[in-house]
Amino acid sequence: MPSFDIVSKVDQQTLDNAVNVVKKEITNRFDFKDSHVKIELNKKDFLINLEAESDMKMKQIIDVIISRSIKQGLDPLAFDFSKEIQPSGKIVKKDVPVMNGLKQEDAKKVVKIIKDSGLKVQAQIMDDLVRVTAKKIDDLQAVIQLCRNANAGLPLQYINMRN
Repeated sequence: MPSFDIVSKVDQQTLDNAVNVVKKEITNRFDFKDSHVKIELNKKDFLINLEAESDMKMKQIIDVIISRSIKQGLDPLAFDFSKEIQPSGKIVKKDVPVMNGLKQEDAKKVVKIIKDSGLKVQAQIMDDLVRVTAKKIDDLQAVIQLCRNANAGLPLQYINMRN
């Protein structure tokens, strides 16, 4: 039976490249000359640590991260900017977690979207992915289109399409 997997993963090397491009752009920008800016990627925890002098500069760094990650092919939904900016003396800090893998509640949301569509497919949660199987490949392609149009607020990828 044809099947495919729905995942939400970020390629570590692509993320590293995007962060390095952001660092390079920020150091070359005139408005950041002689100001304290720190951008670090914790590869183990998929966490970007940001430090800047003010809220305004922090927001500019976040804008650059979003624009450069889009150019690298990363979905901006993979970054969780919901954490508040924390003042720490003369600087402000922010930790930006990067989504890597579907959480259980997100996987349930994806399965619910598929089940509510009425398509003749089976969706099952397997650790941090959702496996979708069907009798016809056209049904699987309909599920992919459905998930893209559903606006679940998740950066989803569709991998391992098999006949």
